[in-house]
Amino acid sequence: MAGATAEVLKVRRVSRPRALWRPLRENAIEGLALLGGVLLWEACGWLLPLPWLPPFSHVVAALAQFIESGVIGANVAVSLQGLAIGFGFSLVVGLTVGALMGRYRRVEQALDVYVYAMLLSPSMVFAPIFFAIFGLSDMARIAVIVMYALFVIIINTSTGVRTVDPALVEMARSFGAGERQLFLRILLPASLPLVFAGIRLGMGRAVKGMINGEMFIALVGLGALAQKYGSQFEASKVFAIALVVLIVALFANWIVQIIEQRLTRWAD
Repeated sequence: MAGATAEVLKVRRVSRPRALWRPLRENAIEGLALLGGVLLWEACGWLLPLPWLPPFSHVVAALAQFIESGVIGANVAVSLQGLAIGFGFSLVVGLTVGALMGRYRRVEQALDVYVYAMLLSPSMVFAPIFFAIFGLSDMARIAVIVMYALFVIIINTSTGVRTVDPALVEMARSFGAGERQLFLRILLPASLPLVFAGIRLGMGRAVKGMINGEMFIALVGLGALAQKYGSQFEASKVFAIALVVLIVALFANWIVQIIEQRLTRWAD
């Protein structure tokens, strides 16, 4: 018995380092690809006489200067505030309207043409309208974020609800489930994979809407910085701001993925 216990402890000690190294092995290709891209960027920045392509080290230096001066922190806070409000509104409305369109055929027939028209039309076309309505205010850039994110969430949610297995709905009906129970117990859980696909797409589009709205309407946040240094042809600072925007987008997508993994474990 003691020998068996010692053997188990030995296996655990051997397997623990392997478990620690497993994420590194799984992400090795992505890490090497990222490192190769950075090295290529650095080499092209030094070897090619292109004013719009500074070396990556210059971009990092500009980013460090931004962080030290506190410029990035203040503007990131402003941008994230608009992103949170705009995406939160898009999420609530998108899930509600999408679920109704997926569940009720008449609602889908009434709204389908408008939803697809708004999705396919360039969202920045509506920027002058928002500027005329809200002026140089936060509501203008939040409206742009909503235009970018809302309709893809609606479409994916309606598709997810519509494609739920009808046998599940019939079985719930046979057990006396009401419409509210159908939504909460059957339709919503079964449609979560497609719903979260729409949420991820909506988050990515919301970040684009955030930057575009700040650059062309409100002139605040990260978009205002990009507009300012872009007009001054300071490429290293523009790329530094782009890196911050990329980090914000990846972080937001990471949060969505964590929530998705917790709620859709059954799908695996």
